[in-house]
Amino acid sequence: MTNERKIKILTIIGARPQIIKAAALSRAIKNKFKHKIQEVIVHTGQHYDENMSQVFFDELDIPNPDYNLNTGSGSHGKQTASMIEGIEDILLKEKPNCIVLYGDTNSTLAGAIAASKIHVPVIHIEAGLRSFNKSMPEEINRIMCDHVSALLFCPTKSGYDNLLKEGFKENNRPPYTFDNPKIYHCGDVMYDNSIYFSTNAEQKTTVLKDNNLQQSKFVLATIHRNNNTDYPLRLNAIFSALNSISSENKITIILPLHPRTAKLLSKNLSAELYKIIQTNQYLKIVTPVSFLEMIALERNSSMIITDSGGVQKEAFFFKKPCIILRSETEWIELVKCGSAIIADADETKITEAYNYFSAAKKLEFPDLFGDGKAAEFICGEILTYIK
Repeated sequence: MTNERKIKILTIIGARPQIIKAAALSRAIKNKFKHKIQEVIVHTGQHYDENMSQVFFDELDIPNPDYNLNTGSGSHGKQTASMIEGIEDILLKEKPNCIVLYGDTNSTLAGAIAASKIHVPVIHIEAGLRSFNKSMPEEINRIMCDHVSALLFCPTKSGYDNLLKEGFKENNRPPYTFDNPKIYHCGDVMYDNSIYFSTNAEQKTTVLKDNNLQQSKFVLATIHRNNNTDYPLRLNAIFSALNSISSENKITIILPLHPRTAKLLSKNLSAELYKIIQTNQYLKIVTPVSFLEMIALERNSSMIITDSGGVQKEAFFFKKPCIILRSETEWIELVKCGSAIIADADETKITEAYNYFSAAKKLEFPDLFGDGKAAEFICGEILTYIK
């Protein structure tokens, strides 16, 4: 037996995408680093719907959280403040060597503030991403987290380049701190997951059969960002486009409906459009699906229409054209290579993008997101540089 040190990491998760991303790191620790890394998982409770949270722990074989802050919904300030207080208490109790944060949610921001204030090193996975739109809460969260992190793991080259433009340096020497950080272009942990779980998705779900879907004969859509759900003009434009695309082309569009969107449909859609979509046999609105069900839908769809950053990437992983329901994207590589089109909440642009991809003979999906072993690399770097 060797006397190798074992470090303790505190992983913060709160929203559905973070739970999925955390699965890659937890799996790497379990399979290759269990004698070197102890992981303590904190669930902030930012997503508290059972379909949006617990099912992912069960399905992805993630250890149950050691702590749950049960934060729930609320204004950005109220929600973030509650999480900061809870995370700080846990940091002081657990005394981890570092805190691991994912992406760009309020849970990410809360973890970054709580840890940096008491000098616990911050590890940011999915660093460097920028939409260059600070009206998005996620953009503020990304920037704030990056600028208090010690180790920053960028999934793409453009993310790495963004950090360089913001003043981060390539040649810093250890020890690494928030004043002297180290930046990486390391690939995407979501790509790790998509490779690992894609076979399981086919074998363990019946979502295609349950919804009468045939391979490559349907379009998958997701809508959840408050910039779309909370504004009647935008939501009407999006649903009008989905309605016309599905009915005019006689193609099924399946829409697993986020709880926020479900609550706002009858309120924010016009009465006429709301009635039409309820009677459109080609527009199939269903309850939220699990991660494996989502993977199965993505793999077997002909096209994906989404405002989700994660789903944009997964569309690319599975070589599906993607229509982006936002005015910008942090995943600019997808647009540059022609596999995705930014249509925003513009009915004409959404329809034109659908028609373009339907007629496209061949799209390019270059190798942008690493080798499927990003999580293992991240664990190795944490062990090397975090004391």
